[in-house]
Amino acid sequence: MKVSNSYVGRPMERVEDLRMVRGRGTYVADVNRPDQLYAVILRSSVAHGTIRSIDFTRALELPGVRHVLTAGGLGDFVPRIPVRLQSLPELEPFHQPVLADRKVRYVGEPVAVVIADTAAIAEDALEHIALDIETLPAVAGREQAETEPSFLFEGHGSNTAITWRACLGDADAAFKSADYVRRERFKVQRHTAMFMEPRGFVAEWNAVAGEMTVWGTAKTAFYNRRVLAAALGLDEHAVKLVEVDVGGGFGSRGEFYPEDYLIPAAAMIARRPVKWTEDRREHMMSANHSRDIECDVEIAVSRDGRFLGLRGQIWADIGAYLRTNGSVGPRNVAQCMSGPYCFESVDLRSSMLVTNKTPAGSYRGPGRFEADFARERLIDIVARDLEMDRLELRRRNLVADSQMPYPLPTVTPFESTNELDSGDYHAVFDRCLAEFKWEDRSKLRGRLIDGYYHGLGIGSFIEGGAAGPKEDARLVLETDGSLSVYLGSSAIGQGLETIMAQIAADAMEIPFERITINHGSTDHVKDGYGSYHSRSTVMGGSSILLAAEKLKELIRETAAKRFNCSPADVSIDGDEVSQAGNHLTFSNLSDVRLEVEASFFNSKHTWAYGTQAAYVAVDPGTGHVKVIDYLSVEDVGRMINPLTLHGQAIGSIVQGLGGTFLEHLAYDSEGQLLTGSFADYLLPTASDFPNIRSITLELKRCPNNPLGAKGAGEGGIIPVAGVIGNAVADALFHLNVQPNELPLSPPRLWQLIEEARQ
Repeated sequence: MKVSNSYVGRPMERVEDLRMVRGRGTYVADVNRPDQLYAVILRSSVAHGTIRSIDFTRALELPGVRHVLTAGGLGDFVPRIPVRLQSLPELEPFHQPVLADRKVRYVGEPVAVVIADTAAIAEDALEHIALDIETLPAVAGREQAETEPSFLFEGHGSNTAITWRACLGDADAAFKSADYVRRERFKVQRHTAMFMEPRGFVAEWNAVAGEMTVWGTAKTAFYNRRVLAAALGLDEHAVKLVEVDVGGGFGSRGEFYPEDYLIPAAAMIARRPVKWTEDRREHMMSANHSRDIECDVEIAVSRDGRFLGLRGQIWADIGAYLRTNGSVGPRNVAQCMSGPYCFESVDLRSSMLVTNKTPAGSYRGPGRFEADFARERLIDIVARDLEMDRLELRRRNLVADSQMPYPLPTVTPFESTNELDSGDYHAVFDRCLAEFKWEDRSKLRGRLIDGYYHGLGIGSFIEGGAAGPKEDARLVLETDGSLSVYLGSSAIGQGLETIMAQIAADAMEIPFERITINHGSTDHVKDGYGSYHSRSTVMGGSSILLAAEKLKELIRETAAKRFNCSPADVSIDGDEVSQAGNHLTFSNLSDVRLEVEASFFNSKHTWAYGTQAAYVAVDPGTGHVKVIDYLSVEDVGRMINPLTLHGQAIGSIVQGLGGTFLEHLAYDSEGQLLTGSFADYLLPTASDFPNIRSITLELKRCPNNPLGAKGAGEGGIIPVAGVIGNAVADALFHLNVQPNELPLSPPRLWQLIEEARQ
């Protein structure tokens, strides 16, 4: 049966959903091994202090408690968590030990692991551990990090881990020649991913074979295997990480945390399988936080509204340690501050500060969410100062199609260069305005209707995706003619099984139903780089295309032996091979499986782009904001599955609205987390933001991969705060309210309104 280009571009429902809604998914909580023990982690309740002593004698006396593991029990070497992305030697002193060793630096830092017959017994045992900590002054934020004499790492002599610098052109000259200069400060609060399923692991050590198996991996299984094997002193291939169903990722899940080492180590010590699952409070105090960035930005503009320069200082509060991918957000906010606009020059410094908070990592759109908030708010402020139309100001400065590829600022010390690949930014901008009916709605701007002031906001964005260096795929033509696809990419809820099957079906011209996708586990392919940075579709899909070509060559070679001819004489039509009147189907081609593996290498990012608009109403008496309408228009180059992509866009926007209005990981001056449950940490619901629309376009394909696709899993979230901030400012323009700090909660907006009135 021949199927030609029938699946890519079709809005197909996710094949994995039926399994989930029937309750047949397998999450880490569903994984249990014979003779299994349970682990519970004792975490520091002090933000900054020196460990005087830890006595777990009484805990070991509790019936059912098997072991208590502390840093002292790990011997002379306590493993530290490396930085997965943008790792530099000068950052190594800030790496986190898997268990606190002599000092604790944040509330929630692991101090000990209790291994017991049940989780309840292990929890009870925590109460019997005597932990004596001498409290030190807490560094609870940027101001203390820069001014207090208390250092988290005494040998460093500063709470600044590193400063990135993003440069393009001569910023000093641009500001000297500018007709207009404006400086503003913007702040994005600390918040992070709150996926439905908390983290967890089941680890099993086979002492006879010398093999470790861990269930519960996600996102970057092959990298985590390398780190775990090195920490345990095992050969890499003696460690197997198995991916089960995952209840959300969004950047936080799947990084190598202390627990990624502690649970396998516990299994080795106990010589029995060990299971650990975190509760929600644990997640809030131990999994990576994100955002928490302050920007002091200055813009230089010519008399006719041309952007000449952008410069300033950025401070990123990365928490107590630099771990996993904690440098990505601070680096991105500097490199992406210019966004989709032509700036003749850029000079931005981004300093990473260590404080006594949970360490930070990436969360959907890391750095770009923060950069867009600052830039898009600043553009609206400039337009008002210069008495220019804010739409025209943006049009005048958007990168033109003829300027592609367009360079972004170079970031040092990592020497990171990048360029926008392709795009018609003006077309997408105008499409958004037309679909939103901007001109008609502009009549409502600033009007008081039924007690609410109405306003419109707009913002444009770029979305980097498809991080290299490579991704692997293995294709196996089974003896029954079906196709098994094995990937290094991971499924974290993005519809990977459906999308990859669509690509494979078209590549091999066989029915979608005859394809099985296997992903994430370390025994599927030789190597893999996982799912992050909106890379799975582009990188994994491109590797499938390359592997499909190799498989077709192997099919021709196999058929040629049967037909006694040259492979060049064999033609493939769907699942049939033929030569001069001879015919075979894939199901009777060979008695053995035909297997190939291919890698797609990529050194350039893809850059999806778009524009979003919002219509809001603000209650001046309470500060409450109603989002009446929200629209996103984005060009992704090529859509593989419009249905799943639409879901990605809507979900991403809702997360952006949550970060704009509600979510806040707040700390007090002693470094204590104040929002450690959903009673305090607020999340958006379907009833909060009912009218969200998304339009996806295929205007400019990416020239850097065979699919022509661009990573598009994060674009929705990136401009939301800037768009909403502009809409709120527009509604309250008569009061000159400038909402430059998130979250835009009712109390904060009410305070801004009252201050403006006074």
